[in-house]
Amino acid sequence: MDLADFDYALPPTAIAQAPADTRDDSRLLVIDRGRRRLADHRFRDLPDLLVPGDCLVVNDSRVIPARVLGHDTSGRPVELLFVEPAADGRWRALVRPGRRCRVGTEIHAGDDGSVYFRIAGIEPDGTRLVERRYGSVIDAIERYGLPPLPPYIAHHAKPGGDDHERYQTVYAKPPGSIAAPTAGLHFTPELLDRIRALGVEVHTLTLHVGPATFWPIKTERIEDHVLPSERVEISESVARAVNTARAERRRVVAVGTTTTRALESAAGTDGVVHAIEGRADIFIVPGDRFRVVDALLTNFHLPRSSLLVLVSAFAGRETILDAYRHALAAGYRFYSYGDATLIV
Repeated sequence: MDLADFDYALPPTAIAQAPADTRDDSRLLVIDRGRRRLADHRFRDLPDLLVPGDCLVVNDSRVIPARVLGHDTSGRPVELLFVEPAADGRWRALVRPGRRCRVGTEIHAGDDGSVYFRIAGIEPDGTRLVERRYGSVIDAIERYGLPPLPPYIAHHAKPGGDDHERYQTVYAKPPGSIAAPTAGLHFTPELLDRIRALGVEVHTLTLHVGPATFWPIKTERIEDHVLPSERVEISESVARAVNTARAERRRVVAVGTTTTRALESAAGTDGVVHAIEGRADIFIVPGDRFRVVDALLTNFHLPRSSLLVLVSAFAGRETILDAYRHALAAGYRFYSYGDATLIV
């Protein structure tokens, strides 16, 4: 399929610049893909839209303050976005401007410039291998890093105090993501308690969100795009719970495209989910069969993006684009800090 088929017009005013006042006060558009019907709700209505026995699966990866600002030895600014750990204490990082950051380049960070990084190598995809002269990279990230807000949020260069909390799910645990699994941002502990009290199972897996979530599609045909892999861990107990739900014909509800990618990557051709500690490397496009996920809770996604392609594969391209047109007319807020959809 052509990438141009996954485009739509989005006015800048529709892009959410801050989260809703309370997490579950965001709006929720229910998309019935079978009947091609739409219904407007608030996210706090979610328990009324689930049924006892549903198997809700969330991604509990914690966003790290991956964005570190520094300067080279000539005093010119350099931005590091630390992606994931590599071997020997090094980290893979996206670096701007890349043309100045060749192997051997030293970068100073910290309030007084006393934190020294060095470009130790360049990967085939252009990411840099970065090492720290003294101490560990992760210590420097935790101390000097900023929340990696996406650039369409106007204040991304200077995140505020609220961003440290709100660009993080309430159930986030193992650190490792460089972008939030945004579908989960709408949950509160109280809402999760209501969902469990209804008789809905809630299970967690971990997919550390990497550049795949914002890696642009540059090929004219989406099938020619190579989506970077991401680190994933699904425990034996969670795999067993999902498989039991499927065997008993109960719905598996994935919270987010990252959870969907994790579950579908871990499934065999028979739909059985296997425990995994490795990489999720599939790119889901229209025509692919979903082996595990029955319903998908997700935010609104960028035009011409791999995430829009995924939800189009799940619900149908025309259904999704019609839903997005409705959302724009109804004043929904888009992207990371925006509203959500529930595709059933």
